[in-house]
Amino acid sequence: MASNRKQDTTEKIITAAIDLFSKNGYNGVTTEEIAKEAGFSEKTLFRHFQSKQNLLEQAIDRYHYAEEMRAIFDSKLTWNLKEDLLLISQNYHRIMHRNRKMLRIIMKIGENVPGLHQYSHRHPQALKEFLTNYFAEMRNRKKTVPIDAEEIAITFLYMNFGLAHGRMNGDPAFTDERFAKLIEESIALFTRGLTP
Repeated sequence: MASNRKQDTTEKIITAAIDLFSKNGYNGVTTEEIAKEAGFSEKTLFRHFQSKQNLLEQAIDRYHYAEEMRAIFDSKLTWNLKEDLLLISQNYHRIMHRNRKMLRIIMKIGENVPGLHQYSHRHPQALKEFLTNYFAEMRNRKKTVPIDAEEIAITFLYMNFGLAHGRMNGDPAFTDERFAKLIEESIALFTRGLTP
């Protein structure tokens, strides 16, 4: 029971921090304001997070995508290139869109908070590793043309990141319906280029 209460407190503080950081910027918000917004004392905030930067780092880990994507690579792949890449891409975009507020914060303040850029980059690095292993296995199974698995992983990752970034910035070309079609068309082109 105490563990659930601790988790609820943590969640409320993280949620309040993300809301305030997105409105006022990282440097424009104090730990006291975050605690008050969450309905707790500043002492409670420090007991859970020790510092404002630690709070931000835990928010990144909570709302970024590495673990959710790992689950897809561990148990949902069919080893059909088009199906797998569509599944990976759709889930990546679902997570990125859900966490867009947190991602905007990282983009806005990443270089201004010591170590944050490197800390948050662990998630794309993990996804690059998952993709590299996947493309290497697909090459070994002769389901792709001869490729450099890491280069293809980077290309795939940046293609999807570019789409996600456009959507996060409110590009009118990215309505939900058009975005889903754009993902499917991108995957079809990507697959065609890799298929023997």
